[in-house]
Amino acid sequence: MKNLLLSFLVSVALFSFPEVIFGQAPNLGTSANFVLFSTNGAVSNTGISQLTGNVGTNSGSSTAFGNVNGVMHDNDAASAKCAADLLVAYNQLNSAIPTFFPAPLLGNGVTLVAGIYSIASTASLNLDLTLDAKGNSNAVFIFQIKGAFSTSASSSIKLVNGAMACNVFWKVEGLVDMASGTSMKGTIIANNAAIVMNTGCTLEGRALSTAGAITVDGVLAYTPIGCGSPTLTGPVAPDLASTACYILFSGNGSVTNTGITTVKGDVGTNVGLTTGFDALKVSGTIHPIPDASTAKCAVDLVKVYTYLNTLTYDIELLYPVQFGNDLVLTPHTYLLNAATVFTGKLYLNAQGNSNAVFVIKIKGALSTSTYSEVILTNGAQSKNVYWMIEGAVSINNYSVFRGTIICHDGALGAINTGVTLDGRALTTSGSLTTNSVTSTLLSNCAPTAIATLGMGNANKAVDIYPNPFTTSINFMINDASQMNNCELKIYNILGVVVIDKILTTRLTSLETSKLPSGIYLYKLVLSGVEGVNSNNKTIQSGKLISRQ
Repeated sequence: MKNLLLSFLVSVALFSFPEVIFGQAPNLGTSANFVLFSTNGAVSNTGISQLTGNVGTNSGSSTAFGNVNGVMHDNDAASAKCAADLLVAYNQLNSAIPTFFPAPLLGNGVTLVAGIYSIASTASLNLDLTLDAKGNSNAVFIFQIKGAFSTSASSSIKLVNGAMACNVFWKVEGLVDMASGTSMKGTIIANNAAIVMNTGCTLEGRALSTAGAITVDGVLAYTPIGCGSPTLTGPVAPDLASTACYILFSGNGSVTNTGITTVKGDVGTNVGLTTGFDALKVSGTIHPIPDASTAKCAVDLVKVYTYLNTLTYDIELLYPVQFGNDLVLTPHTYLLNAATVFTGKLYLNAQGNSNAVFVIKIKGALSTSTYSEVILTNGAQSKNVYWMIEGAVSINNYSVFRGTIICHDGALGAINTGVTLDGRALTTSGSLTTNSVTSTLLSNCAPTAIATLGMGNANKAVDIYPNPFTTSINFMINDASQMNNCELKIYNILGVVVIDKILTTRLTSLETSKLPSGIYLYKLVLSGVEGVNSNNKTIQSGKLISRQ
């Protein structure tokens, strides 16, 4: 009877403890949003560190971090809440009942399975420690270290068979000191002690202290994804409307090229002239003078700008003149509140979501260094990247720039030699100049929208595509009442008519495989139309290119 009663009491006692004692992850609360945090202590950086997640302290200051992909919180409501939540998480980890008691020296090629590991002294990590989830992505690893914790240079935590950094936790009762080149995984909570991350350390997780300074020097640290963390989608993308098919455009200003520039998209301006582009190098329509298409684009471009301008930003990058420098950004709306200098590389990390949107709002001019580069990672796509710039733009030689540039009342004054533009460069007002660049149209332009030319009346437009063409070319009459009255004539460069056809259906597809490569001119003529003062009125003309 006594044995039965004892067994019952033990069972009750076990189930009275928090679920964490059975290997459940603690509740981090708002501390999950911080990559570096101290409840009571300074948080400081030297060198160029790349951090994703909030940074702050509830008693002290955060200094010298440069641009952080997160929000800085010093001594505010968010830091106070984080401090309270951190204490709860620490207590849960501290009360967890251990299942394993390893030696103080971790690593050296050892593999551990999920569980709660207790070390009743100081501990260290040498070489590699592998954490094996055995195919269970919910497997939790908790390390309780009752003293200081240090790592040797280039030591690492490796996760295999479904193990995730968001399920790894280190509770340390003393100084945490990570030597140069350490690759750490998991959330570190140092109790009443400092955390030091030396040059070249990588942390997929968090470094949090209940009371102690945190110092980092040229590190890469980012909050882990998974375990219920939200999937970042970024803001809703703007509706580009007719601007989608323009790759180089000004609403009011000349568009000029020098050198050999290759363009895959439409080029034009709504006020001024478009000059210097070789039609054989433009896979789209060159609008040499304003027309109905450029007028529509100018109107739509202002709408796109207005939408981006009214977007509320999530993260302010506090040091615009230090932009780039291997900064990593995730899907958000960002603000740089001054003229911005882009040096080196910028990484856009979609975290596996190919539909994620990035918006970067710059309240001032943008200039880049030579060989600057926007690099897309983990599913990021150029068509989902938008730059709103309140000032002039200068992209320096041999840079690789990705995304749609919406410049407001500023010149796109220099897209310079050797630049690759995987996107668009559009300005509401200002000149645009290119010099021997390569520009590629993004995929969110509908093919039938390419080469939309005006007839002088938006209700009498004919869409022509593709242009350049190979074996066929299509003519779409947007006003069905004009069918049977619209005559198409195509001339070679000698002025000889090579095609003469009445367009009797709304969509006419012409076989062109017998037309040699080269430049052709076309003319569309309306005849016998009620309300037109004279017959045989030319309503549209332009250039076509054959590439056989």
